[in-house]
Amino acid sequence: MPLVEITYAPHVPEATLRELGSVLPHLVSLAVECPEEPYDGDLRPGDVELRFRQLGPLDRSGLDLVIEVRSKWFESRAADRQERVDRLYDTVATATGLRDFGVYLSLPVAAWSQGD
Repeated sequence: MPLVEITYAPHVPEATLRELGSVLPHLVSLAVECPEEPYDGDLRPGDVELRFRQLGPLDRSGLDLVIEVRSKWFESRAADRQERVDRLYDTVATATGLRDFGVYLSLPVAAWSQGD
């Protein structure tokens, strides 16, 4: 279950953020799918969590938008993590038209549990 935090500059249009919110769950799921956690294309509540945060007056960023993805470490994910994050960057750029952004993929050792 990936956790995705999107930090954005105040001038990024709400329409862009809404478009990003609609495409990111699928694109992130494709980027982190692996044998241990396959992606079947059927996203359900809790499969991908998105959190949007506008940069504050004391934050410093050289980009309009940063997408930080945290997903559980598996050896199969870690082996090609740079290719995964590059592919995610490319698919987000294609889907949204964004150019001044970055993507950070973190694979911590973690566990997840959720209720119905």
